[in-house]
Amino acid sequence: MMMVFSSLYSIVDGFFVSNYVGKTPFAAVNLIMPVMMGIGSIGYMLGTGGSAIVAQMLGEGKRELANSYFSMFIYVTAGVSLLLSIIGFLCVRPISAALGADGDLLAYCVVYGRILFISQTGFILQNVFQSFFPTAEKPALSLKISIAAGLSNILLDYLFIAVFNMGIAGAALATAIGQFIGGILPLFYFSKKNNSLLRLTKAPLNRRILLKACSNGSSEMVTNLSASVVNILYNFQLMKLAGENGIAAYGIIMYVNFIFLAVFMGYSIGSAPLPAYHYGAGNLNELKNLFRKGFVIMGASGLILTLLAELSSAPLVALFASYDADLFAMTCHGFRLYSLAFAVMGINVWGSSFFTSLGDGAVSAAISFLRTFLFQIITVLLLPCFWHLDGIWLAIVIAELFAFVVTITFFAAKRNRYHYV
Repeated sequence: MMMVFSSLYSIVDGFFVSNYVGKTPFAAVNLIMPVMMGIGSIGYMLGTGGSAIVAQMLGEGKRELANSYFSMFIYVTAGVSLLLSIIGFLCVRPISAALGADGDLLAYCVVYGRILFISQTGFILQNVFQSFFPTAEKPALSLKISIAAGLSNILLDYLFIAVFNMGIAGAALATAIGQFIGGILPLFYFSKKNNSLLRLTKAPLNRRILLKACSNGSSEMVTNLSASVVNILYNFQLMKLAGENGIAAYGIIMYVNFIFLAVFMGYSIGSAPLPAYHYGAGNLNELKNLFRKGFVIMGASGLILTLLAELSSAPLVALFASYDADLFAMTCHGFRLYSLAFAVMGINVWGSSFFTSLGDGAVSAAISFLRTFLFQIITVLLLPCFWHLDGIWLAIVIAELFAFVVTITFFAAKRNRYHYV
């Protein structure tokens, strides 16, 4: 649920920008957003990798050490994200130009990007806390903060864009405020005495543990960073085959996709501390139970969400493109093909996260890299040669099928080492 509400940031922006500001600003958001998401992947890396280590320490009964590691991860994240925010703010114009923006499109990218780079620290911290709240046994509090951030973004989008006519700057400002709420409020909570398992304390820099967390959580970073690179490649291919309408259609599909992907990501992130805890505590029977439940839940969710996506494609796309018949028809057709990937996507996302929780960052990274980068790069470059525009929409489907085979192979190969079956 927390991930679903977090996904509302860009979804609401897309709705208001597309319907109230125009197609060109909407395309600008789609061009610059992969850059923001790519930088934000650092938070997923330190959050998932760090929470697995902290959960194992809690499972071993080393609570003081767990708090020290937790504090170190948060302090490092804050420092690194602040530095990246400054660099991004100064470089947003050349970055936008390199993505192919010029004229009005470039101007919109710069305005939107600079405002979001100001709040990038809050966004990255929010990604980190999404992993640590379940570890601290406070998932409900995390959900409440995410709801507050999401609702703030929705209300401010309406106020800034529909009422005050602030255009793309209003959309960026609403998102920035929502990100600050999601990322800064947890700092205040954990910095004071609380009834969770974790609290911010003085913490020395432990390079070995930090490197282990980065290595262990690299798969999640690879997943999000690769997605950003792949999105840029999709935009290049679509520009050649369908022009601005193609980029807009892909942007709409990504907005709708956020909702479905959030279900898979939310379960994977929320459940990750459980296998880590019981593996650290040596509770192998519970580890087997968690593996069976996770596999069934993700498999069933994938099939249900695929059916739901096929049935609801028209009303979902209409939220963004009802004003343009050609764009609406193109997007509906593309999303119906794209959503076939949901059938196996859940298993792949959860499988990578499961190996992260066991401390096997190499396997987790391999699944993520092949799934979100290599397989998609190959398919998005080759399939349009045979199926033209449909090849782009089907690229994700073929990539996820290949990744499913890889994930099942790793499950079988590692079962004797971790004893989850």
